[in-house]
Amino acid sequence: MTERKTHLDALAVTLLVSCCFLWGLNQVAAKAAMPEVPALWQAATRSLFGAVLVWGWAHFRGIKIFARDGTGLGGLLAGALFGAEFLCIFIGLQFTTASRMVVFIYISPFVVALGMPFIARAERLSKPQMAGLLLAFAGVAWAFAEGFTAPAAGPHQLLGDALGVVAGVLWGATTLAIRGSALSSASAEKTLWYQLAISAVLLVGAALAVGAPLPVSLSPLAWSAMFFQVVIVTFVSYLVWFWLMRHYPATRLASFTLLTPVFGLVLGALLLNEPITTRLVVALAAVAAGIVLVNR
Repeated sequence: MTERKTHLDALAVTLLVSCCFLWGLNQVAAKAAMPEVPALWQAATRSLFGAVLVWGWAHFRGIKIFARDGTGLGGLLAGALFGAEFLCIFIGLQFTTASRMVVFIYISPFVVALGMPFIARAERLSKPQMAGLLLAFAGVAWAFAEGFTAPAAGPHQLLGDALGVVAGVLWGATTLAIRGSALSSASAEKTLWYQLAISAVLLVGAALAVGAPLPVSLSPLAWSAMFFQVVIVTFVSYLVWFWLMRHYPATRLASFTLLTPVFGLVLGALLLNEPITTRLVVALAAVAAGIVLVNR
């Protein structure tokens, strides 16, 4: 399949829902491993070993990662944005809950929806679809306001929440950088490898610069959390995501991923005993309604 479709079919929806579940669980896994693996080393490990896995997969399939095809500048930009995004996520998880983090990351669809018409006019949203995005955004803003009144994750929750919002903006910017550059026609493997390899360099440098300690030994829980983040999320689910990006409308894909906070909230409560506040429930209800309006 090489053509770009104009709507999400059953295959795309199935893959998207699966990815959303994995991404919602990913924040829980990162939070669970944090007592043993410092935030920056978690982020660096994901990117470094993920890049190795993607390179091995591409080599196995005969895909030339290092072939000159004009994707260099786009790859550097996407990789830098990707690295900055995960820098914000993993630092932010030290100050806020996984449930809240996963809600704020998904401000990304608004960035994509606002930027895509400048890249592809065919992806301009209608008024009802824009209303759906605004409704979902209002829900996210309502949840964010909780940090000003009764922070549930500690005195620095507002900082963690803000880093989550910045991460969401950076994710949206990464999507736009991919669609607006030669990477839009590159293989999913090459697109992902650029981001992982460049972000690995940046994140390892950041971890060394701040003197983050390397873990000496890991419990089975930490090993499982790291394996899940590197292999299942960073390698498998991201390859699926970038394959979808090549074949389906970016605005539809980005808005549909707003399902991830629903999974993140539920999994955070079930696995980490994180509080489910009224504001978060209202936010997720608005997000769900926004998805219906955008994708109906």
